[in-house]
Amino acid sequence: MRNRVDSNDKVIGLFNDSFPPVLDGVTLTVENYVHWLTTMGYKSCVVTPWNPVMPSHDGFDLYRFFSLPIPSRAPYRYGYPKVDPFIWRKLRRTPFSLVHSHCPFSSGRLALYSSRYHDVPLVATFHSKYRTDLEHSLPPWMVKRIMKRVLDFFNAADEVWIPQAQVEDTVREYGYKGRLTVVENGIDLAMENFDSILDFKAESRRRIGIDRSEMLLLFVGQHIWEKGVEVIIRAISMLRDLPVRMAFIGTGYAVDDMKSLIRSLGVEDRVTLHGVIRDRDTLKQYYAAASLFLFPSFYDNAPLVVREAAMMGTPSILLHGATAAEVIVDGENGFLANRTPESYAALIRELYNNPERIDIAAKGASSTLTRSWRDVMEEVVQRYNEIIERHVRRKK
Repeated sequence: MRNRVDSNDKVIGLFNDSFPPVLDGVTLTVENYVHWLTTMGYKSCVVTPWNPVMPSHDGFDLYRFFSLPIPSRAPYRYGYPKVDPFIWRKLRRTPFSLVHSHCPFSSGRLALYSSRYHDVPLVATFHSKYRTDLEHSLPPWMVKRIMKRVLDFFNAADEVWIPQAQVEDTVREYGYKGRLTVVENGIDLAMENFDSILDFKAESRRRIGIDRSEMLLLFVGQHIWEKGVEVIIRAISMLRDLPVRMAFIGTGYAVDDMKSLIRSLGVEDRVTLHGVIRDRDTLKQYYAAASLFLFPSFYDNAPLVVREAAMMGTPSILLHGATAAEVIVDGENGFLANRTPESYAALIRELYNNPERIDIAAKGASSTLTRSWRDVMEEVVQRYNEIIERHVRRKK
């Protein structure tokens, strides 16, 4: 039996400024939202900037609007809905029951418009440290102006969601004073139990070619300085006496400079940049084959990659004081270091010499940091229903 959220064959709109071929944590979240909504029998659509690559969208509608490439952040694109009359017409003709924005910029403006035009609730999830993103490429006066618009957008939403509790600190810093609801993200790399994870880890190491004595370290994500990739590379250069290999998966504006740094430090034989790996089964093998996942980032709020690594029995090293590290109990389900190559290298060395500490944290990470997307989406749909019903009562 269908839930009330689509009882009149109405549509849930998911709005975001990125969708495949862009691969990042927010894109993956939107992909899983629309996948599970479709699987659970709900009508849904994704609204996102146009991209030359058309992603698969079986079972749901994909509305794309005019965009231009961002040269320094390929394959990301700027969306320009104001110059695209077709997207506004599509949104007016779509019978939304609720719209959920995962980005406050161009797609967020469309979500707000759809909410007001159809008089339906708007949910907005605060995923990223938007000010940090803007400060990377814009002058201070422009950042201030855009951040005011970001705050206005969240103030206009019926509900604001955050993926974990500590993200509230960032939201409050930006000036938002309304109510916040924690709705966690899920994991799509599920395994039956920890024994099956250990078996899969051993098989993955064989397939990738990791010797029993070697330690594989892993980073998955945007290759940008904000993520701490320089800390990782310099830490590896301090571990030349250990059989340590480092795998980077992803892409970003810092790739060429990372390659230059790797060459200058003479660690080409230890550090491999694999680029983007789109096949989830292959990515799953790398997560499993790694002994540790490295994530020295103050930039991220609630990185999915840390939870994906945890599902594969791979604990992460995060930073003391980072928002992302809120879920980590040092030594129990992960590890904490300072944001210096020396601190990272010292901790990796200590863990290499005491592998039982990694085993303890691996089991803790697998049991405490993982939650299936189906479970998450059942909660999401329940919340959608409550928000819709509350909105209908207010209109009466």
